[in-house]
Amino acid sequence: MQVARPALESPTTISLARRSRLSDAAYMEFCFANPDLRIERTAQGEIVIVPPAGMESDCRGADIGIDLGYWARKDGRGRIFGSSAQFFLPDGSAMSADCGWISFARLASVDRSELKVFPHLVPEFIVEVMSPSDRLAAAKRKMGVWMSNGVELGWLIDGKNRRVHVYRQGQEPEVVVEPESVRGEGPVDGFEIDLKGIWAGL
Repeated sequence: MQVARPALESPTTISLARRSRLSDAAYMEFCFANPDLRIERTAQGEIVIVPPAGMESDCRGADIGIDLGYWARKDGRGRIFGSSAQFFLPDGSAMSADCGWISFARLASVDRSELKVFPHLVPEFIVEVMSPSDRLAAAKRKMGVWMSNGVELGWLIDGKNRRVHVYRQGQEPEVVVEPESVRGEGPVDGFEIDLKGIWAGL
């Protein structure tokens, strides 16, 4: 099924009756049939169509992904992924992050055929970069979903207000105001990113 691309300024949610909720396979087919849309699924089976990221926030995410990829290649314990990767999470949701990292050990726990599409897999580390359409409360809720499904470390980067919300498993989020850098820990111990360019924007 294809849907007409709406002119989105904020996420649009499509609620389905329980009997009409899409299976994982049907959900993937829906996403592949609508490649121009950024689509996610909530644990309740709702389909969420997300507006495209603005150029500035996309550049910020790309810069972080470049630094993370460079570190991961030297570190040698895992692989990074970008915003096009989507994961089926234990609570039934299906979500994408702007970038993140997964250990080789965790990748080995999933059949290789799944890794070519949407794996049933929880990344150890994720980064979300707020875009102009994002609302902080909604971004925090999404981070909460990631963490409740088993992500060990997450960064929510708010470029407009120059803040990093650091999420650690089993702890309350920490808000760091205008840091010059942020250092990885736990699964990505040794990773550090300089944020001065992120705050400067375009």
